[in-house]
Parts: sequence; C-alpha cells; structure tokens
Amino acid sequence: MKQTEKDFLNLAIQLEALLFGDFTLKSGIKSSYFFNISSFFNSGHLSDLADLYHKEIIDSGIPFDILFGPAYKGIPLAAAVTSLAGVKGEKSFPIAFDRKEEKDHGEGGIIVGEIENKDVLIIDDVLTAGTALKNSIHIINSSGGKVVGAIVALDREEKIENETIKDSLEKELNIPILSIAQMSSLIKYIKESKEYSHLSKFFQE
Repeated sequence: MKQTEKDFLNLAIQLEALLFGDFTLKSGIKSSYFFNISSFFNSGHLSDLADLYHKEIIDSGIPFDILFGPAYKGIPLAAAVTSLAGVKGEKSFPIAFDRKEEKDHGEGGIIVGEIENKDVLIIDDVLTAGTALKNSIHIINSSGGKVVGAIVALDREEKIENETIKDSLEKELNIPILSIAQMSSLIKYIKESKEYSHLSKFFQE
C-alpha cells in the first residue's frame, strides 16, 4: 500500500469522512460504509486532500490541458488542486466545471471554463456505479472537449458480472481511471490496524 493511500485512509477515518454502518447509496447499492468527502471541507483539511490528489495526478504522468470538476463536489477539488500546484511552484492548470442549469445570458452555456479542443482530466470524489463519470464525459464531449482520464479519492471497487466498475469503464471509455485509495485497501488497512480493529466487524465475510 502506498503512503498516499495510508495517509488518505487514516485521515478519512479520523475526520469521519468514512462512516460505518448500514447504508443505501444513491446508486441503490447496499453498503457497510459511506464515504462523505464533505468532511474534508468542513474540517478545514481540503489542502491535505488536494495534496494527495496532486501527488496521484503527477505520478500518473497523464498529459492534460484542463482539470474538470463536476458540480458540486468536484468544483472545490479542482480549485484546490490547481491552487496547490501554484503554491508548490509547479505548473498550475486551468479548471472548468458544469452548472446544474444551463445559463442563457452572459457567457451562457452549461460549462464555466474553456474546454473546446482541450484534453480534459476529470476530478471527483468517489467511483461507485460510474453514472456520474459517464454524465461528465457526455457534458465534456458535447462541449468539444476530449476526456483523457479521471481521478477519484476512493474507488469502491463495485462489481458487475465479476468485473469491477473501474475495469469495465476503462475498457468502455478507453481512459485511465485513477484513485487515491481502493475499497480492498480500506478493508486491509482496518483489519491490520490496532487503532481501527473495532471496525473490522463491518467487513466480515
């Protein structure tokens, strides 16, 4: 397990961005845990999260022109990551995001930012069923951009027909999908940690 993954999981548990119990997700999937990235925002740890995203993006080596943050949670993520790059003295990059309702005055349109003829990297919070990612790709393609990859904080590693959603989407969309951490790593981390061993009960087979 990479250090960035350990740092993310430890911070997510401490900030209660990871909640454990009995949940029904937006996708309808039943789950023993729920990931709420807003806890990083509420606790003032957005910069820590941005640093983890930034490291994964740089390590991936994926070339892109602009970072796209889907409304709503992707917007502060994109802004924080590019701001951090500037603070570090590295190359910062433009960002864009979508509106929930298309604007019919001023600059108009559904997207804030210029993505036409640009290579776009999508940044979002979690990968579950892939519905949100596909929606973002549709918006970007419709606006003349080209999606070259996506990154999330947590890949839930949900499966469909014995294949993870991530693997299925990568084949279907022909793009890499990065994540700071994965579900399997979360379970392993909890089971091997003395501090969080009491949470193992939520992942009994």
